[in-house]
Amino acid sequence: MEILKVENLTKIYGKEESKVVALDHVSFTVEKGEFVAIVGASGSGKSTLLHLIGGVDRPTSGKVFIDGKDIFKFNDDKLAIFRRRQVGLIYQFYNLIPILNVEENITLPLSLDNREVDKDKLDVMLNLLGLQSRRNHLPNELSGGQQQRTSIGRALITDPTIILADEPTGNLDSKSSDEIVSLLKKSNKDLKQTIIMITHNMEIAKVADRIIKIEDGKIV
Repeated sequence: MEILKVENLTKIYGKEESKVVALDHVSFTVEKGEFVAIVGASGSGKSTLLHLIGGVDRPTSGKVFIDGKDIFKFNDDKLAIFRRRQVGLIYQFYNLIPILNVEENITLPLSLDNREVDKDKLDVMLNLLGLQSRRNHLPNELSGGQQQRTSIGRALITDPTIILADEPTGNLDSKSSDEIVSLLKKSNKDLKQTIIMITHNMEIAKVADRIIKIEDGKIV
């Protein structure tokens, strides 16, 4: 079952002499439950692509369908709600709220949506992430790997349609990187979570079911 369809996606910054084509008519599909890695050098357009898929930015032209919905037909408010409920975002630098503890950071998307927290589900999530003993710790009391595991929990807690991970191991040592990649793979296999991961590291990309390579804004 097709969960994501990217159709002729183009993003252009600037005009005339200063024009930069960040994405150039990119098209591909992702099946439900698939783990896809998008690889490319710095400046290749892969992060721009991820932000467009997640509705963080809008394209110059082209379409993104998530679970059959044309996301750019939504106004900004509806798109923000859709993104919060249907898209889990994992960033390289964690983007945790410093005054919230692990449990509060993980459940933040539910709090923003005025949704009840399922305590049993939260406990299962904390165990999966290896953070049960850290649930009341603030981000500055955690290692980099623990912070990234917290951000993965925040992305997973809403049972999103799709997870988008932007260089999730880019700020970690090799041991923590291996743990994060294993956790993403476990989320994909055990929770049947659809994941799209951006990385410049081909070794990390090899854990995915499929690799898409991007160069100069085009799929090669």
